[in-house]
Amino acid sequence: MSDDSATNGLPRRQLGSTALEVTSVCVGTSPLASMEFLYGYGVEEDTAVATVSAAFDSPVNVMDTSNGYGPAGESERRIGAAIAARGGLPEGYVLATKVDPATGSTDFSGDRVRASLEESMERLGLDHIQLLHLHDPERITFEEGTAPGGPLETLVQLKEEGLVDYIGVAGGTLDIMHRYVDTGMFDVVLSHNRYTLMDRSADELYDKAAARGMGIMNAAPYGGGMLVKGPEAQPKYAYGHRDGTFSLRATQMIEACARHGVPLAAAALQFSVRDPRIHSTVVGMSSPERLDQTLSLLAADIPQSLWDELLALTPPRELWLD
Repeated sequence: MSDDSATNGLPRRQLGSTALEVTSVCVGTSPLASMEFLYGYGVEEDTAVATVSAAFDSPVNVMDTSNGYGPAGESERRIGAAIAARGGLPEGYVLATKVDPATGSTDFSGDRVRASLEESMERLGLDHIQLLHLHDPERITFEEGTAPGGPLETLVQLKEEGLVDYIGVAGGTLDIMHRYVDTGMFDVVLSHNRYTLMDRSADELYDKAAARGMGIMNAAPYGGGMLVKGPEAQPKYAYGHRDGTFSLRATQMIEACARHGVPLAAAALQFSVRDPRIHSTVVGMSSPERLDQTLSLLAADIPQSLWDELLALTPPRELWLD
């Protein structure tokens, strides 16, 4: 891409029309909150802090978290510990977080958005946030989200007040994501599990966002693990059981990759990274070793013949997520 600039061997791309420059891979920190119910494993605090520290020392320069990752914002708290140990966020590092209702609450009012940001800044030890997302807006109606004094209006005010540099919308359900992008108020859009080797349902959303000059972040390129561990070890796609076609096609993709000597995870990651619309691909990290593995997958050589095979194995559109 013409807007890439090499830094420590990993390109940086301008995040849409923002002034932020981000690497093609973003460190996702949901696993660092040690949510065993979601991932099936825990992460000790020392490991989580070491992972964040390793990310600060790596070529990757962008990290994504959320007020709602773990009880009482555990992911943010652990990131904050690493930032404090470092004496502040490293220069040139981009940190994004998200606003959420309080644990156990459905309150997504404007007041709650402000409180969520305040909690995040306190945990992270920062006095402002570079990128703040409205997180999973499908939890309320679009009318509630855009009402006077509601979350969208408040996010815009936080940006005007200088507490936030840029605002984004991050979620899954595509119809409401389209409606928020159509407001023209957001700088960045983030979708998850909906643009992978198995599912292209975010394609139109990304086309629309690109036409508007928005930053585009694509999360969960492995579909929750199926495209790393394989369907026998991880039968779920996007944290739920899907049509058996998903498992069948994933198995066939593994076989195709094996014939070319390429890990399926490398193809899954690079499928997202190679798309010129996508500025950064969010990959969940649970250890320093996982960060090193991700950089290795990013460097794997994948021939066009394998891409042709994999694209032909995409499950049919009617099975994609909405």
